[in-house]
Amino acid sequence: MSSYLPRSKDLGRTRKTLTDSPPSSPSYTDKNFRHERLSRYDSSGESATERALGRTSSYTRRETRLAALNRQEQDSTAKDYKKMYAEALQENERLKSRLQDSKQELVKIRSQLDKVTQRHERISERSTVLESEKREKQALEKRVTDMEGELKVLTELKSDNQRLKDENGALIRVISKLSK
Repeated sequence: MSSYLPRSKDLGRTRKTLTDSPPSSPSYTDKNFRHERLSRYDSSGESATERALGRTSSYTRRETRLAALNRQEQDSTAKDYKKMYAEALQENERLKSRLQDSKQELVKIRSQLDKVTQRHERISERSTVLESEKREKQALEKRVTDMEGELKVLTELKSDNQRLKDENGALIRVISKLSK
């Protein structure tokens, strides 16, 4: 109660100043009191406290409506669980079939890759075989040309040898005629 006493003293002081001031010039506090009085009532004539109570009741009504809507949503979502489960199963099956298709396609692609790799290996083996065959062929050709050269030399030597034999025979005849 002692807290109320200073207020009553303050109100007395403000009232005193209101009555002391001339009526022609309203003081600052007089304007505040009028403003307070006017602000307590809105255009409908309802006081601020009545409006606050109205707000509270409209607030509770709004909360009640929102709670009811939430309950309805929860009930509808509870009913939709079966539907959601069925949709999830369908989606799961669809994804499984896509996975199987992808796996089959992967197997096909791998087999094609293996075939291409084997062909490439065969081709590279053939190319290495061909290269070695080419080298062998070149070596044989070189050997053949060398042998042909040797044959030419041998035939020349044979012809020279035959010529020399013939000359030797002729010389022997000449010497035998001279010695007789």
